[in-house]
Amino acid sequence: MTDMNFKEKVFKISRQLLTIWGGISLLGVIAIGGYLLYSMTLGNTTVEGKATKSDVIFVLNWCELGDQRIDKVLRSYKSARSLTGDHLDVYAIKITNVTVDELVNSTANRTGQWYRMDSLPKVLDEAVAFVGSWQHETPWFPSEDSLRTKNFYVYPWSIYCHGISPTSAQLIFINPTEKMVYYISAEM
Repeated sequence: MTDMNFKEKVFKISRQLLTIWGGISLLGVIAIGGYLLYSMTLGNTTVEGKATKSDVIFVLNWCELGDQRIDKVLRSYKSARSLTGDHLDVYAIKITNVTVDELVNSTANRTGQWYRMDSLPKVLDEAVAFVGSWQHETPWFPSEDSLRTKNFYVYPWSIYCHGISPTSAQLIFINPTEKMVYYISAEM
């Protein structure tokens, strides 16, 4: 008789533990589902003109100019993300100072390099054409024609290709005369 009571107690406790575990699992599924639903609907919106200095410090740090040069963020555009990661992020940043000499002569200790826009390697030239096709989204961003002058330099952070055609690029443009930095990250 006691053996039966023991089995019943073990069964009862096991059932309660499984019920609790099921409830915790259900809450986890609801939380994850809610987060995914939010991030694909209400939480996934295009944001314009809201970027601050702290949002864009990575741009000048990536090209090794240093974020202490940021004067202010003049314009920004951060698009909603698609399920596949397609997006367009663009910033116009006013900086305090930069010289052409800094851009062209200090590549010895850098991981990347600045290229003058009127003489680009083929893959970078195609990446510039790729990001130039997004002009309709951000009319304040310099047009491809205005970028392709000796006044602008480009720092390629990343270029991803499908075959030999760019499908994603993160480029940093700079006009030392105007003390302006433009960043664009586009993926399609």
